[in-house]
Amino acid sequence: MVEKGLKSESRTVVSAENVAATMGSGDMQVFATPAMVALMENAAMNAVAGVLEPGVSTVGVEMSVSHVKASPVGAEVTASAVLTEIDGRKLTFEVRAWDDKGTIGEGRHVRFIVDRERFLAKLG
Repeated sequence: MVEKGLKSESRTVVSAENVAATMGSGDMQVFATPAMVALMENAAMNAVAGVLEPGVSTVGVEMSVSHVKASPVGAEVTASAVLTEIDGRKLTFEVRAWDDKGTIGEGRHVRFIVDRERFLAKLG
């Protein structure tokens, strides 16, 4: 059952694959904002994945975050997501990311519960 308070964490290590220079979001060897957003989305997806009915998933539709501090190559970054609001199929999460020096980003993420087959059928 989907209920407020569900939460999850996702982790990664900053590497050549997820720095801004590689991902095209900047030209520096620091954790890329798109990588941070993906980590936050992964945490939110996982927070509810275990309680959804078979054939059902969630899709991200909105992300509003601040990336306030850089993380160097080799740093471990953790993202958390906590389900704070439920409005029908709309799920709102508070998200945060940090490394060993403290918070690097935070914000809000919205996902919708979808039927997998119907969702994919709309793609044509």
